[in-house]
Amino acid sequence: MNFVLYAIPFFFLLIGLELLLEKWRKTEFYRVNDAINSLSAGVLSQMTGLAKNLLPFTVYIFVYENMALFSWEKSTAFWIFAFLFYDFLYYWKHRMGHEMSLLWAAHVVHHSSEEYNLTTALRQTSGNIVGWIFYVPMALIGVEPYVLISVGSLNLVYQFWVHTRHVPKLGWFEWFFVSPSNHRVHHAQNQIYLDRNYGGVFILWDRLFGTFQEELEEEKPIYGVRKALRSWNPLWANVQVYTQLVKDSVRTKRWSDKFRVWFGRTGWRPEDMERDFPLARVDLARFQKYDVPLTTSSKWYAVLQYGLMTFVGLMLLLNVQMLDIKEQLSLIIFVGFCSYSLGAFLEGKAFAVGLEVIKNVIVLAVCWLVSINMAVMTTLVVLALLSLAVLCLTFLPQRRLAS
Repeated sequence: MNFVLYAIPFFFLLIGLELLLEKWRKTEFYRVNDAINSLSAGVLSQMTGLAKNLLPFTVYIFVYENMALFSWEKSTAFWIFAFLFYDFLYYWKHRMGHEMSLLWAAHVVHHSSEEYNLTTALRQTSGNIVGWIFYVPMALIGVEPYVLISVGSLNLVYQFWVHTRHVPKLGWFEWFFVSPSNHRVHHAQNQIYLDRNYGGVFILWDRLFGTFQEELEEEKPIYGVRKALRSWNPLWANVQVYTQLVKDSVRTKRWSDKFRVWFGRTGWRPEDMERDFPLARVDLARFQKYDVPLTTSSKWYAVLQYGLMTFVGLMLLLNVQMLDIKEQLSLIIFVGFCSYSLGAFLEGKAFAVGLEVIKNVIVLAVCWLVSINMAVMTTLVVLALLSLAVLCLTFLPQRRLAS
């Protein structure tokens, strides 16, 4: 059983509660543009997962059915063992995701936010195409595919709540389990915090393998990555590092470096690339978060559009078995277009308003021309019409003033 889908309502409930706590405590841990960017990346990840998980599960099932060394009785002890073993493998997958360039290119999406709140937990990659290899040992020892899905999804659900700045250190709990405090360390780019605290549920692996770092009162975490994303486009967030790796591997002269670019330690670049094509790095002493100011109406519009995109994605996930491949692909492409267009809007691109109008008109046209469930159609029409109304009220007066 995949518990993530069932946990989604609780994720959003907790995000709502954290927003109320933010208002009550008068903190500034949320920005609309950053939160929507994180959530949009999460929607994209779920959509692309329909395709990218096909090969991993096919391989896993083949290994389990043809190469498994043991057969297990499905006892409580077995489930506990499977959960522990999954978390152990997750530790190494996560650690290598930070230490090898190819794996970091996918995982960087999760770390590219310069905020740290519950929406950051949902900021997941769409390009994790090789990380599944770390879980093949579970198939070899005879862990059935449905057990892998169950313990893996529970592991992921647990990790949601630790992405918050509102929970302090938790005493003895910190010694055994991943907590908000020691995961804040993991998301920080301060030198003392880099490449630390990789555990998913249990922090014991970090203590055992020398990668644990406690959160220090005198060292406030600075969130984000050293090569800042500086974009609200979730599509670009997924390909930014891959693009740089391709450029370096093509441009560098030595053939060994063309290979090492991909499989070397994260951050390493060939000498000629550092010399001829230096990259800008974050100066933590003068750190400023990336931001594009938004009017109140623009913020509300962005929230409406995120709601529309998420609703379309949720309808796909809930009805995937009833849709043919063309319908699935069409919806995935549309969600990708939504995320790109909304990202451009949040960045204040000149063409973004036109794209947004086209997107909402497409939604209305589909509702008019295609036979779909009345409740679904009504929801889409209301969201699209509200969005167009907000666009008109926000941007038409500006155009009149400009003319």
